[in-house]
Amino acid sequence: MSGAVEKERITELVRAYHRERGLPDSFVPGVTPVQVSGAVLSDDDRVALVGAALDMRIAAGENSRRFEREFSRFIGRRKAHLANSGSSANLLALSALTSPRLESHRLRPGDEVVTVAAGFPTTVSPILQNGLVPVFVDVELGTYNTTPERVAAAIGPRTRAIMLAHSMGNPFAAEEIASLADEHDLFLIEDNCDAVGSTYRGQRTGTFGDLATVSFYPAHHIAMGEGGCVLTDNLVLARLVESFRDWGRDCWCEPGEDDRCMKRFDQQMGTLPHGYDHKYIFSHVGYNLKSTDLQAALGLSQLRRIDEFTAARRRNWSRLREGLEGLDGLLLPEATPGSEPSWFGFLITVKPDAAYSCAAMISFLESCRIGTRRFFAGNLTRHPAYATREHRIAEPLVNSDLIASQTFWIGVYPGLTEEMVDYMIGSINEFVLKNA
Repeated sequence: MSGAVEKERITELVRAYHRERGLPDSFVPGVTPVQVSGAVLSDDDRVALVGAALDMRIAAGENSRRFEREFSRFIGRRKAHLANSGSSANLLALSALTSPRLESHRLRPGDEVVTVAAGFPTTVSPILQNGLVPVFVDVELGTYNTTPERVAAAIGPRTRAIMLAHSMGNPFAAEEIASLADEHDLFLIEDNCDAVGSTYRGQRTGTFGDLATVSFYPAHHIAMGEGGCVLTDNLVLARLVESFRDWGRDCWCEPGEDDRCMKRFDQQMGTLPHGYDHKYIFSHVGYNLKSTDLQAALGLSQLRRIDEFTAARRRNWSRLREGLEGLDGLLLPEATPGSEPSWFGFLITVKPDAAYSCAAMISFLESCRIGTRRFFAGNLTRHPAYATREHRIAEPLVNSDLIASQTFWIGVYPGLTEEMVDYMIGSINEFVLKNA
């Protein structure tokens, strides 16, 4: 039996295995968990992973390069570089801006980066990891994003960059903040990890900044298991990202490829002897943050369903928004004007003057097997990891503090059925009516 025939037979068995195991149990309210997030995987996804394994594609290779091409086309950027996580993508994006290759434009220790206090730690951690100073601004309730006015007021003489996430899939005012960055000669990094498929003023998020990042963790819009990506239109920055990702090496040949520059043994860098093997010359203090071809194979399969996933997220969010409208004591989320979000979750803020507490509502929902999550860190400056690190607070973080005590979110991901969404609506209505 030929290898191709054997592989086809295995593929048929994998699809049959998926069908046998993939039938969901019927939903039982109060018994079946209603998760906040999760990967939605098909038989095509299982076949893609098994196919890559059969081909023994265990390191970054053709699948990775193909995914980078297709994903950069989808987002609308010239270059994409896969990484092993969205957190690593954030680290690579900011580290690239510290490269000596950028000369006077490079970020240096002590330079400031404007960001928000209400968000996920890995938007801020790279700032500290590179010896830079985070400048924290507050966010608006409802959209849970900061504003151009808040960012402008935070810019000082040491400010060199802005690094912001599109909160929960809801775009920040990206066009205006990009213009602000351009006006002040600042770099802009878009953390697009929660917002793949979102648009602002008709333009995809991830296309406004000098660099943008994405996560492919199972909670996000498409899944690789683990994985992330850095995108840019700037070829110089793309090359720097690649170098930092690939051990800091100067050479750009793919693994297994030699002498693409035709100067492998004919260069002199640093104080190395002339002709030292270019494959082992390092121009940056870098990392190995590459992904694998198995991850990329799954990503390619998932990418075919991105529009379907985005539509489901929007549909579930809209159903929740309509079903919870007008409930006493709740502040419901709003899309940023001019945006069309691909929502990551549904944020709910219990107003401080509500007749019930946020903690009580969360406890009730969890008892109903409805998953909840806080809005990530709430206020990073309150956490032990960040409280003692050098930072600047540009304004009182009033809303960030309120979010830390009063805000949580529930799921909208494509794995939720209408029955599950209606159960969440009914449970929240029940709690409010009993306690208001």
